Amino acid sequence: MAAQWHEKTDEELLALIGQQHHLAFATLVRRHTQRFYAVAYRHLLTKTDAEDVVQDAFLKLWQNPKLYQAERGAKFTTWFYQIILNACVDVNKKKKPLALPEDFDVADARPTALDDLVEKEESQQVKEALAGLPEQQRMAMNLCFYEALSNEEAANIMGIHLKALQSLLMRAKTTLKDKMQKTRKEFRHAS
Repeated sequence: MAAQWHEKTDEELLALIGQQHHLAFATLVRRHTQRFYAVAYRHLLTKTDAEDVVQDAFLKLWQNPKLYQAERGAKFTTWFYQIILNACVDVNKKKKPLALPEDFDVADARPTALDDLVEKEESQQVKEALAGLPEQQRMAMNLCFYEALSNEEAANIMGIHLKALQSLLMRAKTTLKDKMQKTRKEFRHAS
């Protein structure tokens, strides 16, 4: 019987959640918690805030499943990305900027100790550069590169035109490239 819940689409589960089916809700939460937590974490940079945002968003969905309007044609995941990102923006507006946590990692591990050391330094530089981006640029980078969404999906989630998203990505990449080149030059002069 548990297998039947996993075979249902998100939209089918949402219809059942509208009828207060707890197992449908639990299935939807299990299916998507990690994905939405990752988005919130990369945006908020703190585990607690990310967990709170995702938990609150799912709780609101349980309390009012009619918030999702299937007739509008948006996939559940696209719609819920918007909910999560809007909540992240709200959280960021309420708090002062914080330093990035040490466990925030944006790069894959390397096989050698020297590679690990170089990667750790570069990862820290990338973290700092990403944290310095304007919020919209950071959001666009997270959706397109870390969530591997298409530009069109990311634009829909952010509620902007495709050209605006492309412009945000181009400015973010240019800013990151400039910051990384500046950091490398400073490092060479310090050596």
